[in-house]
Amino acid sequence: MEPLVTPAWLAAHADAPDLRIADASYHVSLAGEPVRDAAAEFAAGHIPGAVFMDLAAFSDTASPLPSTMPGPAQFASRMGKLGLGDGTRIVLYDDAAHRTAARAWVMLRAFGFTDVAILDGGLAAWKAAGLPLDRGAVTPRPRHATPREVGVGLRDMAQVRSALDGGAEQLVDARSAARFTGEEADPRAGVAPGHMPGARNLPYGRLFEPHGTWKRGDALAEAFRTAGVDLDRPMTMTCGSGITASVLAFGAHLLGRDASVYDGSWTEWGTDPTTPKATGAAA
Repeated sequence: MEPLVTPAWLAAHADAPDLRIADASYHVSLAGEPVRDAAAEFAAGHIPGAVFMDLAAFSDTASPLPSTMPGPAQFASRMGKLGLGDGTRIVLYDDAAHRTAARAWVMLRAFGFTDVAILDGGLAAWKAAGLPLDRGAVTPRPRHATPREVGVGLRDMAQVRSALDGGAEQLVDARSAARFTGEEADPRAGVAPGHMPGARNLPYGRLFEPHGTWKRGDALAEAFRTAGVDLDRPMTMTCGSGITASVLAFGAHLLGRDASVYDGSWTEWGTDPTTPKATGAAA
């Protein structure tokens, strides 16, 4: 299965016995953003056969940070209840401003689930193709889910500090230019403005075509190059809380590159008084 699938492909393969479809819409609800209810939106209209993958329920409840990756037991329990278990191929989609299917993709790969794709263009593309929707709640058929890996492709603060000190990895920040430079205050209380010294800024929206599908090939590579990112060097992606950093990681994957995600991202870094911080454009 290719990492990106089209609505036509999904419609043709949706009945395959090993294929599962999951709506991974998650609305971050930062200050100034409209309030949306992903579960209610799923019930109002979703791709037939899909289950609602509530990313909030996958977040580590013991962490003080938002959207932290779960531990293996929590991950396995949630996946199993959704029927997203062993021996399945999984297609993820979303209808979220922050392209949260990519976050689910990073999470699944972190636990060794690699036969996973994203629906190009998400629910909007499915609707635009004139394909049907189902409505109402869904009761999944449980299936055992076994984490085969733990933490693959994720970075913590200590590893990011080491990368900064040694210059071994590029840091690529998916937030808006205004938040990266510090011109705009962070939307989370107590988080300093600015970015990690040496980071490059690639706002995640630059990886998409105007109609909402992913850029591919040279156009996608050019988005990275324009931001000063060397695709042939190791990359760690960061953002506000690890959500849109996952978009950059998936974009790198489409170009045949591996990239890690700093799970705590700027929310963790920007609240720690001991971390170095910079403002202004990328140096």
